[in-house]
Amino acid sequence: MTLQNSVRPLPATEPAPLRIAVAGNPNSGKSTLINSLAGTRLHVGNWPGVTVEKREASFERRGERIALVDLPGTYSLSPYTQEEVVARDYLVEERPDVIIDVVDATNLERNLYLTVQLLELEIPVVVALNIHDEAERMGYRIDVTAMERALGVRIVPTVATKGSGLEALLDAATAAAGDPSRHRPRRLHYGGDIEAAAEALMTEVLRGHPDLAGKYPGRWLAFKLLEGDRRVIDEAGLQGIEPLVARAAEHLISAHGEDVESLMADARYARATGLTREVLTKPDVRKIELTEKIDRIALNRFLGIPLFLAAMWLVFKLTFDVSAPFADWLGTVTAGPFTRWTRVLVGLVRGPDWLISLVTEGVIAGVGSVLVFVPVIFAMMFFITFLEGSGYMARAAFVMDRAMHSMGLHGKSFIPMLLGFGCNVPAIYATRTLENPRDKALTALLIPLMSCGARLPVYILFVAAFFPSRSGTVLWSLYVLGIVLAVLMGILFKRTLFRGDSPMFIMELPPYRMPSGKSLAIHTWEKGKHFLIKAGTYILAVSVLVWFLLNLPWGVEQKKDSYMGTVGQAIAPVFKPLGFGTWEAASSLVAGVIAKEIVVGTMGEIYVPGKAEAPAGPAPSLSEDLREIGTSFAEAGKNAFTNVFSTAGIKSLQAEEDEGTTGLRSVVSKTFTPLSAYAFMAFVLLYMPCIVAAAAFKHEFGTWKWFGVAFIYQTILAWSVALLIYQGGTILGIGG
Repeated sequence: MTLQNSVRPLPATEPAPLRIAVAGNPNSGKSTLINSLAGTRLHVGNWPGVTVEKREASFERRGERIALVDLPGTYSLSPYTQEEVVARDYLVEERPDVIIDVVDATNLERNLYLTVQLLELEIPVVVALNIHDEAERMGYRIDVTAMERALGVRIVPTVATKGSGLEALLDAATAAAGDPSRHRPRRLHYGGDIEAAAEALMTEVLRGHPDLAGKYPGRWLAFKLLEGDRRVIDEAGLQGIEPLVARAAEHLISAHGEDVESLMADARYARATGLTREVLTKPDVRKIELTEKIDRIALNRFLGIPLFLAAMWLVFKLTFDVSAPFADWLGTVTAGPFTRWTRVLVGLVRGPDWLISLVTEGVIAGVGSVLVFVPVIFAMMFFITFLEGSGYMARAAFVMDRAMHSMGLHGKSFIPMLLGFGCNVPAIYATRTLENPRDKALTALLIPLMSCGARLPVYILFVAAFFPSRSGTVLWSLYVLGIVLAVLMGILFKRTLFRGDSPMFIMELPPYRMPSGKSLAIHTWEKGKHFLIKAGTYILAVSVLVWFLLNLPWGVEQKKDSYMGTVGQAIAPVFKPLGFGTWEAASSLVAGVIAKEIVVGTMGEIYVPGKAEAPAGPAPSLSEDLREIGTSFAEAGKNAFTNVFSTAGIKSLQAEEDEGTTGLRSVVSKTFTPLSAYAFMAFVLLYMPCIVAAAAFKHEFGTWKWFGVAFIYQTILAWSVALLIYQGGTILGIGG
């Protein structure tokens, strides 16, 4: 029986009698394994009181309900990061029935350090020896039987990406949970001095606090007290116990000349190292792995950054090659058949003219103008997800470390900034992985300069209208512009708001791997679905609001005399030196404060309100529309395939004269010039964060202070850069 046939997904909220916690190091394949185990996507939320993601999945297997909890990836259970605190608190306080410890078989020694700490909790443990196929390919031989004997737990080799070993893993986990007394992990001995001190301390503590015996594993509690773990002391109600701990640790410190925390770390590493030497056999002649060969080039101090820029350019090229034909197809369907069907449906219910106008000029022109770019955004998210899953994005952070140091940060800060290419909101939340509050604030201030997917619709519109033959290069230049300005602003902030030394950068570089199709699909959907949710919620609401603002006072004939037109005319002079001082452009930028993609939706309502021309002949029938939709979709697929393998550059963003693209694209090409269009795109890239990003600032930092700083500096920066582009280009006679 296959795993998919043996599990049945259940609602994540249904209680399950068997609770399995899945722990492991980052990059150990833990998330892939839990997805494969559950046979369904994880339910994603937040752990109480913190912004660390909580991921759970529930299912039924052979009549038994099981709840999996994916703990944050950590290297240890020391309380130094939010992820470590969350993982440890769950294990200690919730006491799951069994722990599945996901161990990377290609990095056994490092992963076993966490395993050693998990065994201290006296909860049944099953080790998933993951990525086992790569270890075998590298010539590694792991004695699983000896490893089981040394640790006193069941070891199951797995390959999560292929689903190999997962049935046996679940069997082992349910067996361990069903009879915990027989599957209690072996107690690893840390040396006579440490064990004697822990035993003596625990005896004294339990004498005064017998209630703690049922609340915490005794030996683990003794270790934490010896280490001076302030969080455990406070939660256990042991304030004032320091003199007792000091007496117990006195001999340890005097005999070994180190603090107890360092001694404990050394003892755990010694167990992990010793076990690895006993069970792992490596080939006598170590072959140079593919990862090392690639890294000699990818991490080269001279080639690293050019290769990163080339990789990002290739992402943009492939994005447009694949997606733009489908975007044109969606635009044709929206402006043609869909609009006609909507008019007929509203007419059937005898809707008044203003309702027809609201639906076609407000909803379809607004939301439809944004939805046209769904294929582009999903394609972009797919390729970025591919780079992340392949291991290259970690290298990008590494090669950018030198540039990050120039602005007082390190390469680890580049990871949240890279996430900002997808969406600035989760990127701001991702700053929680940075331990230093100074690093968190500075990184969050720079993230909005990373061009998120919400700006793509604006870029695509103007690039297609003015730079169709150089679309990939122009788009690439905007992303590079954001990165360069982030570096410059970081240097400025370092010398003003964030003075201090740059922190050291230590980061794991996972081996290069080919992401599985399932993983790519899930993570692409998770990244892209937010765009669809926004289109169906507040982009729809704002489109309706914009329609009313463009038609009030009721009966206004010229849109420039409407409420929105009045506001646009009032602020338009501010943008005149930038080359787009029209009320239409100004109004669109005001609406874009809600979400950047609304800039295009508002332009669609202003410039192309969807008022249908009288048809030259009879309207196509429903069957003719459906046949044309199917035919044009197949043609779009053919064009996308041809574009990918074309050697003549990007051909997909041509300003073709079709029903879906002529309207807004044509009007924009007559209203702007190439130079003012590029200045407008630069302004959209740089001006204030959207409302949702503002909320993320407040949620992550607990204050509006840093959003206020971002609002002020980005507004000034956007205006200044757009001015420099337009006025500088005008003086040089470029693109006028």
